Amino acid sequence: MAEDVRKCPHCGGRLVKWATPDESSWGRGYQLVCFNDHCPYYVRGWEWMKDNYQQKASYRYRFDPRTEEEGPLPVWSETALRDGIEDDEGES
Repeated sequence: MAEDVRKCPHCGGRLVKWATPDESSWGRGYQLVCFNDHCPYYVRGWEWMKDNYQQKASYRYRFDPRTEEEGPLPVWSETALRDGIEDDEGES
């Protein structure tokens, strides 16, 4: 969908549709997420989470097209949550 073509404000990469898990507080639907492993937001997140929470984790930028809310999507590995990607044609 043309209205779903958005760019990550941190790296300029195309956001991809990611299906929200049924048990999430976001409800059914999808978010637009940056799965670029070179995105500075994601790259810096590993050190930030370690320094502030002593956790081996990071986060990816996400945008909710229903509410226009944006924020972090926590991840625990490079491949975490990729199984929810609904379209990958623009994935970086």
